[in-house]
Amino acid sequence: MQLLITFLEGMISFISPCMLPMLPVYISYFSGNSGKRRNTLVNAVFFVIGFSLIFSVMGAMAGALGSFLYDHRPVLNIICGAVMILFGLSYLGCIRFMPYRGFSSEKEITGVFSAFMFGVVYAFAVSPCVGVFLGSAIMLASAGGSVLYGVILLLVYSLGLGIPFILSALFLDAVLKGSRFIKERYETINKICGVLLIVLGILTAFGIMQKLPGLTF
Repeated sequence: MQLLITFLEGMISFISPCMLPMLPVYISYFSGNSGKRRNTLVNAVFFVIGFSLIFSVMGAMAGALGSFLYDHRPVLNIICGAVMILFGLSYLGCIRFMPYRGFSSEKEITGVFSAFMFGVVYAFAVSPCVGVFLGSAIMLASAGGSVLYGVILLLVYSLGLGIPFILSALFLDAVLKGSRFIKERYETINKICGVLLIVLGILTAFGIMQKLPGLTF
C-alpha cells in the first residue's frame, strides 16, 4: 500500500501547476538537434535515471535517519505525520510555505550523458516545485526506518514521476491535449491532493501507515 501511494504521489507531482506547463520545453530538450523520436525517447529515459538517482539518495538518507531513531519511532511518526499534514494544508490553500517554481534552461541535450546530467540538475531544481509530495515520500521513507526501504520508496516515487515523462516523449500531442484538460481542473485536483496528504499524515502520526500491507525490512 505504501508503495502504491508513493507511486501515485510521483504521478501527481508530474501534473503539478509548475511542472505540466513546462512539459513542451522538457520534450524539446530531449529531442536535441535531431528531433528524432528514438533519440527523444532515449534521452527521456536517461533524464529519468538522473533524477531517480538523486531521489534514491534522498530516500537512503531519510531511511538511515529513521533507522538511527528507531527507538523513538512513535515520536518520529508524529513528526513525519505533522509535516505531511502541513503539506496537505498548504495544498488546500490554508497556509502558504511551498512556492511553485519551474525550471528552465537554454541548453540543449546533446546525448545520453547530457540527458542524465539534466536529470540530476532537475532533481535539485524541481524540489521546491514538487516539495509537497516529494517531502511526503521522504517522510514515509524516514518513518520506515530502513535505508533499503527508503531507496525503494523513492525509486517508486521516481517511477511515478518518470513514466509520464517517457510516455510524453512518445505521445506528445495526446499528452498536450490531456494537459489542457488537467489545467482547467487544477483547483479541484489541489483540494483532492490536500485531503490525501492530510489523511496520510494522520495515518503516519498514529503509526497506522506502517501497519498497512507493504515491504518490510
